[in-house]
Amino acid sequence: MAYDVIIVGTGHGGAQAAIALRQQGFEGSILMLGRDSQPPYERPPLSKEYLSREKPLERILIRPPQFWGDKNVELKLGATVTEVDPAAHEVILADGTHLGYGSLIWATGGDPRRLSCPGADLAGIHYVRDLADADQMMAELDGGAKRVAVIGGGYIGLEAAAVLTKFGCDVTLLEALPRVLARVAGEDLSRFYEAEHRAHGVDLRTETMVEAIEGDGTRVTGVKLASGEIVPAEMVVVGIGIVPAVGPLIAAGAAGGNGVDVDEFCRTALEDVYAIGDCAAHANSFAGGAVIRLESVQNANDMATTAAKAICGEPQPYHALPWFWSNQYDLKLQTAGLSMGHDTTVLRGDPATRSFSVVYLKEGKVIALDCVNAMKDYVQGRKLVEAGAKIAPELLMDTATPLKEML
Repeated sequence: MAYDVIIVGTGHGGAQAAIALRQQGFEGSILMLGRDSQPPYERPPLSKEYLSREKPLERILIRPPQFWGDKNVELKLGATVTEVDPAAHEVILADGTHLGYGSLIWATGGDPRRLSCPGADLAGIHYVRDLADADQMMAELDGGAKRVAVIGGGYIGLEAAAVLTKFGCDVTLLEALPRVLARVAGEDLSRFYEAEHRAHGVDLRTETMVEAIEGDGTRVTGVKLASGEIVPAEMVVVGIGIVPAVGPLIAAGAAGGNGVDVDEFCRTALEDVYAIGDCAAHANSFAGGAVIRLESVQNANDMATTAAKAICGEPQPYHALPWFWSNQYDLKLQTAGLSMGHDTTVLRGDPATRSFSVVYLKEGKVIALDCVNAMKDYVQGRKLVEAGAKIAPELLMDTATPLKEML
């Protein structure tokens, strides 16, 4: 079998690539290959609305199941690509099937970074990366699991902790670094979220190293810390990052280290092979031209459109403002831009009111904002980031002056 375009991955990037190809008028055959057993669904709700049972599977599907057939997009689920043959323009599946492609879009995202300590293979350890794991967590909660240890103070860990407290669980959150969100946000935001989680009953500990997972031979019973203390737990949730799923591409000769390298049109070093989303390392203008990977829905969707346009013969370089969001308790965090490399932070508003923004500057220019329950700041602040606006910190602090008036 051969297809004009094969898309590997059925997450946000893969789904949007198929949609964008049809929107661009592409009439050739399209096959989507996914390891998952379900048609394309949204990943962010797995640690938020899906886990909290506010949204069932039907409400997190990217499109209704019949949509793909209507658009003449073939889905092959439960399929794993183990090899790419760029000379033959073929992908080879785990079951030995060879499939030919005219163009290949690699949209595999990443696999959860797993614990490497003793006991890491015990039942009851979860990574919240796919539907099956979220379902298993829900089943264990229904089965009476009450004491939960969350390892990792990034967004996945914090979101899971917030949901688990709603279920009445005793939650202990363990972060190795001196503060939560240390890799993605400034200290003002970190300290605010630490206080919020503690106020909701989470035993949140920073600078805490995990030595081993304790168990009864089959299931988790606790987490042993470097201090020797054992934190009792019937469930462990791990959120310590992802490993880009690019092995077959690198083995086939694609360039890459942290992910697979792509140019401004999302092309890899392999002919007719594109990579998009979490696994694609690209030079990003909002990061000062640094080569980075962006783990966000925005990046996956916008890169998908870039690849689709290139395949359709209308190449346009990737240039999109990065944005992110996180829901915890009744707090909506919206981020615009990338704060990496900032030299100044400005606190706009009072965290005690639970509505404020942190503005990040580099050499006087606004490069990013973290907005907590501050929709106007987020909407207006995006334009400041896009413009690289230079604004005095004392003016940014003045909440009486809308950000749109500073442009």
